Amino acid sequence: MVKQTHLVIDQVKKSYRTKEVLKGISFDCKPGQITGLIGKNGSGKTTLFHSILHFLDYEGKITLNGQFFSSADYNIVGYLPEERSLMPKLTVLEQVRYLASLKGMSNSDIKAALPAWMEKLQVVGKMSDKIKSLSKGNQQKIQMIATMIHQPQILILDEPFSGLDPVNVDLMKDIILDQAKRGATVIFSDHNMDNVERLCDKVVMINHGQLVLNGTIQEIRDSYPKEYLYLKKAGLNREQVASLPGCESFVQRHDGVWAIKLTDEKYGPEIFDLLSHGEYIQTFSQEAPTLDQIFKMEAAK
Repeated sequence: MVKQTHLVIDQVKKSYRTKEVLKGISFDCKPGQITGLIGKNGSGKTTLFHSILHFLDYEGKITLNGQFFSSADYNIVGYLPEERSLMPKLTVLEQVRYLASLKGMSNSDIKAALPAWMEKLQVVGKMSDKIKSLSKGNQQKIQMIATMIHQPQILILDEPFSGLDPVNVDLMKDIILDQAKRGATVIFSDHNMDNVERLCDKVVMINHGQLVLNGTIQEIRDSYPKEYLYLKKAGLNREQVASLPGCESFVQRHDGVWAIKLTDEKYGPEIFDLLSHGEYIQTFSQEAPTLDQIFKMEAAK
């Protein structure tokens, strides 16, 4: 287990001349917890990461265990930037040694730890291979190793799954889960809500520089009305679905279930009463929107 570190972002603001990029962002990230930071392009996610890391000046407070986060804390942080920054002419060992040494790790410890990390992330290549000889996916794995090899207390990952195939996305998810299990505080950004739903204990969304979501996925979903109805009944056709009370839009899924958007959640019980007169309804589920649906709704505002 690592030393536990509680990251608190308190009323953080950032402006570039007359443009406000961050407008009083406040949330916290707890040890062993994975926080997903979501938002459309240009919403302020990377600016917030750069503020946490003191790459930028900002207004507000960012603290670790109640103390101001400063450049002296860099050794306990692992940061994966959105723009990957490996040096193609270096070998894998030279590249990782350079980045890990900046975090205070000794050459002997780096050389001893690197083979196990390469095996864990299934890197196709050797420590003596040049970075430029590796595939894009394997280069990304090397960057991830350099981010985590010093066992940081805080992991900040900007789009960690970008450019990876589905198999390696799953592998990277498992690695991130392992980091949280050992007690690290993890925060990452992503546009894929499936990744966010699988990994995150908590979700934070920024839109136009403002905090619009902050909570567990279930808390967030429960804050929205249950206007989505999933219905399957033998003989039910498009015309009948379209005429149901409160039906705003609908689509039939490949499994035969009608996915219906209601104008108001109050119509759910009415539809159930209408369709259930002595007849069997195979599927009837009234639900709040999914995280993906919520993301699209909030991003459109």
